[in-house]
Amino acid sequence: MSKGSNTPVPTTALRVETGWRPGPGVPDADASALLLVGGKVRSDGDFVFYNQPVHPSGAVRHEGKRNVGGRVTDTLLVDLAQVEPAVETVVVAASADGGTFGQVPDLYIEVQDAARGTVAARFDSTGATVETAFVLGEFYRRQGAWKFRAVGQGYSSGLEGLATDFGITVDEPQHAAPQPAPVPAPVPVTAPPPAGPPVPLPPPVAPAVGLPRTIASVPPAPLASPVRLTKVTLTKAAPSVSLTKQGGTEGAMRVNLNWQMRKQFTGWSGKRGRAVAAHADLDLDLCALYELADGRKGVVQALGNAFGSLHRPPYIHLDGDDRTGAVASGENLTINLDHQRDFRRILVFVTIYEGARSFADLHATVTLQPQYGAPVDFSLDECTVPSTVCALALITNTGSDLLVQREARYLVPERGVSPQRTVDHAYGWGMNWTPGRK
Repeated sequence: MSKGSNTPVPTTALRVETGWRPGPGVPDADASALLLVGGKVRSDGDFVFYNQPVHPSGAVRHEGKRNVGGRVTDTLLVDLAQVEPAVETVVVAASADGGTFGQVPDLYIEVQDAARGTVAARFDSTGATVETAFVLGEFYRRQGAWKFRAVGQGYSSGLEGLATDFGITVDEPQHAAPQPAPVPAPVPVTAPPPAGPPVPLPPPVAPAVGLPRTIASVPPAPLASPVRLTKVTLTKAAPSVSLTKQGGTEGAMRVNLNWQMRKQFTGWSGKRGRAVAAHADLDLDLCALYELADGRKGVVQALGNAFGSLHRPPYIHLDGDDRTGAVASGENLTINLDHQRDFRRILVFVTIYEGARSFADLHATVTLQPQYGAPVDFSLDECTVPSTVCALALITNTGSDLLVQREARYLVPERGVSPQRTVDHAYGWGMNWTPGRK
């Protein structure tokens, strides 16, 4: 499609893929969607992005990123049949993190029928320079049917500028205002005491946050906390973050693992470790070793039905078991940070239960989403060893701080040694292990 053109799309569930070619100096990018009535959102809930991945109606979901075949993709699932009748437009945008779109090669948006996998529309966006956010395309209603338009409109003000332009209230750090000149201290004046009790002053009025949204065709949004656009991405160069400084030490924190395999593998053969193709679904298990402040140690995992508990020790709960790696479900652990004082350390790791003998060619993303505070995410490096267990993240309570450390460490068990015992030995947990099944 060319910029400004449109095409009909089926009123069904659609995969909307934003993609680009990664490389040195290429910034990361994030896809988002806005559901509009009269050109504006009805509330901040109409903004779907990495910090708010599901629309209340269920019509739009942020599914997450993949790195496959030299392309990075960030995907939204848009079910047009579920879009509320009042919504006229679903805008699909992207924002650059750590650079501009002039540095992002081969940027495109592709609309696919989610069930059939057929391509309904594709727009290759070119000519970007200093823009840090782009409206790539939009779905809109026309005479009872849906169409897709290639937009290609850029913003130099990033995701915050794009969001506020559509009526989103954004909670972002503001630049400090210049300090006023000092005022000389008043000279004390003797005065008679008041005749009656002092009259209290009215409370100060807090300044308004965000842009006004007085649009005649849009009902006023309900009072809610502003949308947080911040996130933290851990890398080899910057592998740790303080949850305390991020304000994320209360409520529930979800730890999600999603993955995709370019190919499936059963293991390694030959002296050079050649990968052998698999014939079964890959089943990964997200697990956590924990050490509590009182010295108790244990594991949360599907094996042995050790799913843990959120409201009693160990205050960690395994939500379920997934075989697809989809970010909407995936493998999830929930940690109750209201009991952070009861934790000494937590090691989140993943094992292969069946379907492969190695993590070779695995592309995975780990996201830690505190209930309060910015999400923390990182990608795993590609596995180059015959590993069946990977240490993902180490959460440590220092007494004054709660730290998250990116591990992304593939381990190779010795013959006859379980993956759990291998990660235990590598991190000095000192537990006794027996065989288990799920």
